[in-house]
Amino acid sequence: MRPATLTVALGAALVLAAATFDAEPLYVPGLAFAALGLFALAWVGLGAFGVRVERELGARTVVEEQPVDVRLRVRSGLLPLLTGVVDDPLLDVAVPLRLGQRQMTLTIHARFARRGRRVLAPVRVVVRDPLGLATRTRCDGGETEVLVLPRVHPVTSPAGTGEDGVLTTQAGRPRVFAEVELDGVRPYRPGAAASRIHWSAFARTGELWERRLVADADARPLLVLDARTAGAADPEAALDAAVRALASLAVALARQGGCSVMLPGDRRPVLVEPGMSAWPRVHVRLALVTDDGSAPTLTGVAGRAGPVFYVAARPLSVAPRVLQGAGGATRILVVPGVGGSAGEAARGARRPLFAVAGCTGVAITAGRAAAA
Repeated sequence: MRPATLTVALGAALVLAAATFDAEPLYVPGLAFAALGLFALAWVGLGAFGVRVERELGARTVVEEQPVDVRLRVRSGLLPLLTGVVDDPLLDVAVPLRLGQRQMTLTIHARFARRGRRVLAPVRVVVRDPLGLATRTRCDGGETEVLVLPRVHPVTSPAGTGEDGVLTTQAGRPRVFAEVELDGVRPYRPGAAASRIHWSAFARTGELWERRLVADADARPLLVLDARTAGAADPEAALDAAVRALASLAVALARQGGCSVMLPGDRRPVLVEPGMSAWPRVHVRLALVTDDGSAPTLTGVAGRAGPVFYVAARPLSVAPRVLQGAGGATRILVVPGVGGSAGEAARGARRPLFAVAGCTGVAITAGRAAAA
């Protein structure tokens, strides 16, 4: 409002000078400046009186790069909408008000490139006179928070990996979910694999029996996230890539039979079953993961019989001790980068097994992993 007020003051000063020095030519510009300033103040005051603006989000939780509709509604007050603009942090440029209308609606198709909590500043309606001498702002009343979840990528196998890939299937079942513990015998079921027939029982009884196997509780894949980024060229990008890689692996493995996820600060892993009932909570936690400098809790990890996926947010020159396979169990290091450069980041690693979300998974040979 300052330019309009100064314009009125200038006009008043010219009128006062004309009266003091009997300079009649100063009356015309003095009255013109005063009238112009008063007109601007009245235009903005009446135009902004009762104006309301609202912002509605199609969703408060979205996935990276997925569009979300944001609707802005501007309602006039005493007079129809006058000159001015609608300004929102999601708009590239401010949008002019529709002169003479009682209501104005804008729809923004917003996308968020990175995960995390996003706080949007209040949307503003700025009413100004045609000459820009006076402005008045109306806001929607507060900030809006949006939670951006990490997106899930497909897990792809490098060329030539073949059946060595830990996510491939064998005899219709994922290799990482092999049943490993004998739990007695039961009558043979037609269609069961011949390798499960208990031939000793058949020789004694003359009836077909099959071995009954149960999946070891520790045979489920375990995914561990190491959020430390020390040594990464771009810490934020490296952490985002690691989070996306873990999310992608968790979804792929959970759908194939279930897996466990251990995030920074966890004392025990969270089980994600094929029904994915626990996945939304894990997904939200992944969106909020930050590098606090602490190492992941690895108690009991080294003794697990099942595969362990250690997802690191930085290149590693040596493999963590937990990746030393015991009893032939698979230990997999997932590091930022794609192809051979990532595979060379850990000593004792085999060729790359898979690529996911800008990271590469390499198997660590049992007994050859370097101590961290």
